[in-house]
Amino acid sequence: MLQRSFRPSAMHIPRFFCPVTPTLGAPWPLPPAASHHAVRVLRLAPGAQVQVFDGSGRQFAGTVTAVEREQCWLKLLAPEQPAVESALAITLGQGLSAADKFDWALQKAVELGVARIDPLALRRSVVRLDGERATRRLQHWQGVVVAACEQCGRVRVPPVGALQGLEAWLAALPTEGLRLCLAPDAPLDVAALAVPPAGVILAVGPEGGFDPAEADRLAAAGFRGVRLGPRVLRTETAALAAIAALQAWHGDYRAMPGSSL
Repeated sequence: MLQRSFRPSAMHIPRFFCPVTPTLGAPWPLPPAASHHAVRVLRLAPGAQVQVFDGSGRQFAGTVTAVEREQCWLKLLAPEQPAVESALAITLGQGLSAADKFDWALQKAVELGVARIDPLALRRSVVRLDGERATRRLQHWQGVVVAACEQCGRVRVPPVGALQGLEAWLAALPTEGLRLCLAPDAPLDVAALAVPPAGVILAVGPEGGFDPAEADRLAAAGFRGVRLGPRVLRTETAALAAIAALQAWHGDYRAMPGSSL
């Protein structure tokens, strides 16, 4: 039986990522890109409530004081440090997939609390990117991550690494952390894991999964195969299901102290 009453959330307050130190008290101009979005897209007017976060864990509540053409001015209050970031550090090495699928997986991984995302060019990746195309796509992915943080209330922006192959990624990984890769036929369950304080490094294949040589290389690098139930999941589903399962068993989806159902 439900012991707590349900209360609908308050009206959504626009949030802006501004990686600069804002001025408090006195009117402060939003940076150009954020101002454009506030004025031209959201059409905010003086008196509107907003939030600004700088990516360091701080968040500032504020009010729009003036709007001039494409410039928006705010009055910000003292910073807060809301407890919205997961204590479980999850690094996601995600095999490159079709653009819409990859963007979707990226966005939802951020909402689920992932700490870092490394795009991987693997043998069965359908999409191939190099040179200028890879640079443009990385900029696009960084924008997807920022927008997801603004929407979901996060105060730290997970870094997105440059697109790289499996060997380069493995060579750059920290030595600490539990290394996991998704495999439909693996005998190990997520719930049975013992997760160290350093967190988890999770490798997810592209549409066709890891090829046998990549699977062998991951195993040699200390990655343990885990399964997500009896069904075979698409790459964009598998990554998110794994992150959610890790959060449920070992992260911030567990019941908070004092809660009751």
